[in-house]
Amino acid sequence: MDDALNKTLTVNEIFRSIQGESTWAGLPCTFVRLTFCDLRCSYCDTTYAFYRGEKTSLAAILERVQRFGVRLVEITGGEPLLQKNVHLLMTALCDRGCQVLLETSGAHDISRVDARVHRIMDLKTPGSGEVHRNRLDNIAHLTQRDEVKFVIGSREDYLWSKRMVEEYTLAQRCRCVLFSPVFDRIEPRRIVEWLLEDGLPVRFQLQLHKFIWAPDTQGV
Repeated sequence: MDDALNKTLTVNEIFRSIQGESTWAGLPCTFVRLTFCDLRCSYCDTTYAFYRGEKTSLAAILERVQRFGVRLVEITGGEPLLQKNVHLLMTALCDRGCQVLLETSGAHDISRVDARVHRIMDLKTPGSGEVHRNRLDNIAHLTQRDEVKFVIGSREDYLWSKRMVEEYTLAQRCRCVLFSPVFDRIEPRRIVEWLLEDGLPVRFQLQLHKFIWAPDTQGV
């Protein structure tokens, strides 16, 4: 494994903040944001991670993460699974006793991710413009360690997400199903009203960091 730590990833930023989403929301967390994404979601708030980054050895990444002293670590992007060495990084973090979260789209194979990692998979809704990229084979690999997120910007997005939850029994397959509003595109209360009306077994969430800091602030 020591030789493997000389391998590199292209990193956009590494920072400590609080977790703003998922069932881990509110907890201190170190984020490793990797560069590159092959999707172009209409509501993307991290376009700066499409191309900008610096090649960094896994050893250097681990050292920077360790310096923050936070055991909860999220690997995010961009799209982390575009870089094959991310699997080595996640395994190395797990081996060092970290609780590792992976934020990934539904467009890439999640089956090879270390079983100790908590996968947070974002299934793309119609309003994203990338719904056709969802890799539905991933659903069969979900476990009670994983979470599925739907980012909703319209009634159409909500109804599509509801159908997916019901058709694939997602609330039973995974740890949690998350419904999140597109910031500044839909009134959050509308989604809550629809959820209460339909009695869906999902968790509504807001992106906490966008209320603590300005919505376009990086490194938080």
